[in-house]
Amino acid sequence: MLRRVGLSLRHFLLGRNSSAGHSSCSREAKMSRPVQARRLEGIDKNIWVEFVKLAATYSKVNLGQGFPDFPPPDFLTEAFTRALGGNHMLHQYTRAFGHPPLVTVLAQFFEKLLGRDLDPMTNVMVTVGAYQALFCCFQALVDEGDEVIIIEPFFDCYEPMVRMAGGTPVFVPLRPNPPKDGKLMSSADWQLDPAELASKFSERTKAIVLNSPNNPLGKVFSRGELGLIAELCVKHDVLCISDEVYEWLIYDGKQHIRIASLQGMWDRTVTVGSAGKTFSVTGWKVGWVVGPDRLLQHLRTVHQNSVYHCATIAQEAVAQGFQRELRLYGKPESYFVQLPKELQQKRDWLVQSLDGVGMKPIIPEGTYFLVADISQFKSDVPDAPNSDEPYDYRFAKWMVKSKGLAAIPLSAFYSEAHKNNYTNFIRFCFAKEEATLKAANDILQKWKQEKTSS
Repeated sequence: MLRRVGLSLRHFLLGRNSSAGHSSCSREAKMSRPVQARRLEGIDKNIWVEFVKLAATYSKVNLGQGFPDFPPPDFLTEAFTRALGGNHMLHQYTRAFGHPPLVTVLAQFFEKLLGRDLDPMTNVMVTVGAYQALFCCFQALVDEGDEVIIIEPFFDCYEPMVRMAGGTPVFVPLRPNPPKDGKLMSSADWQLDPAELASKFSERTKAIVLNSPNNPLGKVFSRGELGLIAELCVKHDVLCISDEVYEWLIYDGKQHIRIASLQGMWDRTVTVGSAGKTFSVTGWKVGWVVGPDRLLQHLRTVHQNSVYHCATIAQEAVAQGFQRELRLYGKPESYFVQLPKELQQKRDWLVQSLDGVGMKPIIPEGTYFLVADISQFKSDVPDAPNSDEPYDYRFAKWMVKSKGLAAIPLSAFYSEAHKNNYTNFIRFCFAKEEATLKAANDILQKWKQEKTSS
């Protein structure tokens, strides 16, 4: 018996030594074939990786990344707490395409906004934030060789997502038309050239990406501008992916018009929304798409074969938030009425601060963001004769390292072909506590004094 145990142990040890030798050889033999999928070529760089790290290392005040540093509304966090400690089944999977209470209330809400009946099971799908909603759109609707029109400046994920789907992005810029009376420019002064836009549509065009209110500019597209886009979509039989995550963050009495509500557009539009922007909970990652079943059925296919499911408790809390807002729709107590008022005041504070130090803010009509012209500050930034880095990148890096104030270069929101035309601007986020904006103003005022005394 002991002899048999000894032999077994000897065989076991010999086997282990043999495996170890084999493992060592495997480590030395490197693969010669490429491991990266071709669809990832050229899209590995990401503005947020670099600038979030810079902000974490150097900034005293971070007005770069777009998230609030103030708390979400009490009614929403209370709903989350109730969900957390209530029905134990909320800790398990819910319906893959959206928690029934959430898709039901979203359908009720968007019926009111779009003026049409919606089926919560086929016209609404919940996603892991608007980011996944966009990914599903491009993967489901864009094929090899399809062209997708992207309006510049654009949220930076649109281009790589189109390319990953095999599509070809076609860019058309909003062009600034400065007012002649010397007033500060508004985001409304950045406009599409109708002829230039029309020239981008062809038989290869599959979709156009619309972002209104626009990140980074804060532009709210007018009914006339949306009508032009709608007319071209209908004429050329083109889809519209409408990113409307800032739909409630509109200022100065402007109106957000949903392109899906225009004639001929419902059947060809997927509208993307976000609880993160709607309720100031960007970390919850709850988004949605609204649209016709003929389009959403393909998004559901992508969703069920990738993410499959979104966090049940977060969906339950967001559903309760929307149920409250549906009851209070249009009333002064509504969070959708109160939040834009608060943010407009914060926007105005930052406009005043930037204007006071010689930056020229472009007053946004919506969103969390404000773009400022920094062309007068070129003498502050050390020359980099051997660098091909755009001025706005160099300025933003210099500002966070030497002044402790973080912002994002605007050219990051442009295609490679056009980014050098827009290097005199940076983007600030004003969805911040009053104390944060005051700290930013203190930095700017100190900077102004240093410039005056030097």
